[in-house]
Amino acid sequence: MTRPWYSFYPENVPEKIELPTISLYELLLRSAENYPSHKAVIDGNQELTYSELKYASDYFASALYNRGFRKGDRMAIMLPNSSEYIISYFAVHRLGGIVCQINPMYQPRELEYILQNSESNWFISFEEQQYKLKELGSNDKLTIISADRDQLDINNLYEWIKEENNFLPRLDINPEEDIALLQYTGGTTGRSKGVMLTHANLLTNVFQSVTFQRDELQIPGERAFGLSPLFHIAGIVNLNQSILIGSTFIAVRRFQIETTLELIRKHRPTIFSGNPTIYISLTNYINLRDSDLESFKICASGTAPLPLEVMNDIKKKTNARVYEAFGMSETLITHRTPLTASVKLGSVGVPLPNTDSKIMDIETGTKEMPIGEAGELIIKGPQVMKGYWKNPEETEHALRNGWMYTGDIAYMDDDGFFYVVGRKKDMIIAGGYNIYPNEIEEVLYQHPAVLEACVYGVPDSYRGETVKAVIVIKKLGNVSEEEIVNWCNDRLARYKVPRLIEFRSELPKSSVGKILRRILVDEEEEKSKKLKKIQGAIQS
Repeated sequence: MTRPWYSFYPENVPEKIELPTISLYELLLRSAENYPSHKAVIDGNQELTYSELKYASDYFASALYNRGFRKGDRMAIMLPNSSEYIISYFAVHRLGGIVCQINPMYQPRELEYILQNSESNWFISFEEQQYKLKELGSNDKLTIISADRDQLDINNLYEWIKEENNFLPRLDINPEEDIALLQYTGGTTGRSKGVMLTHANLLTNVFQSVTFQRDELQIPGERAFGLSPLFHIAGIVNLNQSILIGSTFIAVRRFQIETTLELIRKHRPTIFSGNPTIYISLTNYINLRDSDLESFKICASGTAPLPLEVMNDIKKKTNARVYEAFGMSETLITHRTPLTASVKLGSVGVPLPNTDSKIMDIETGTKEMPIGEAGELIIKGPQVMKGYWKNPEETEHALRNGWMYTGDIAYMDDDGFFYVVGRKKDMIIAGGYNIYPNEIEEVLYQHPAVLEACVYGVPDSYRGETVKAVIVIKKLGNVSEEEIVNWCNDRLARYKVPRLIEFRSELPKSSVGKILRRILVDEEEEKSKKLKKIQGAIQS
């Protein structure tokens, strides 16, 4: 079927591409064979060539196998962007294991749920994170590995690599069926769901993305700035693409403006990926030099619309082509703006090769909406997940007749460009992180003084959205904003902690007693409009 967006594809990019049938490990294997002495990873003072990265991954895989790791085992990786993460990632895939992604900012309560739900039997982190496991009590089925370079002990990544055991079983992976990654994402119940992504899901998505921009790439030779967290799906896509095209992946453990600029000045990256908040921070930083961002050749943005003034700032301060993209844990990258087309403000672009997309009515999801009318965005393609781990009900709801129902509200224009205008669910996106209100509310309800709570996102010009909690206190209770924030800090990753707290005597409810979040959001929008009017009157 002809789709209007095909005419905006870059020259020589077909509507469908031939997709590989290899495993993720073979991605590294091919690049190690093709570019053995080319630098694969830079992580602080540690640098690895493609050959060295492969050997480290193989030796670690062999040590794991020697200690009982087998195909299908789950390895929970709780590491920041680092060479240790990348070595572990490919070692697990060499054995046909499953990587279970864990955000290093997670607190024990969050960590416990994912470990239990995924039934992970292996865990790797830096020593500083392992106190969280101790707080959970003993788990005889979990083998704990430390990844520290300077604290070597018997269960240490580098000690195991130094064994140089080179016995490995036959590579036995069915890319279409075997799960490579469990990416945990939120759900309507407030409990995270494990998105099952196969080797084929992850690999085909990288080939789709590279094919779409291959005329812009030098293969090998690019330097990819690894800022998007590897525990996030955007970071994994960036890593896989970097390995595919023989790039040097510059691992950035955390976004801090000064250290980020130091790394940019030192390593001169050519490919940069971030959310609007990061671009705003960089382009507006007071100590930014005219030459700091000139090495950028391609800039990608996602998670929220990139304001036109920010896009213009990026173009002014770099030599880059800028594109926006859309994706989610369940679908990886599905849409992006073609570098060859004129910018369409607010658009996430067009579907990638081998990807189809429609807008369906919100009520039933069975009727395709006319051009220009909003509805639920649905997607079909080889990058769409296999399903949710141990959750057939949610899988059946999300995947219908081969289509992924995203829960996002969007519309398509005459040219086939898509625009995401809202969310069917109440997810908050703050600073590029997905935050689910129910999870925060569950923590608030555990406070002895809290009677009712409702959490939602408030527009924020810098972070995209800020988390706000509206709370009703029990009659005999007494609690301050500071105490609520401290309570959440002890139980949630910092980016999930409400920055705005409001106490009320009651919350709006439906006739059956359901708290009406939408009314609170509408009230916030009205307050924002009034404030803008007042500011406009003062300025005039």
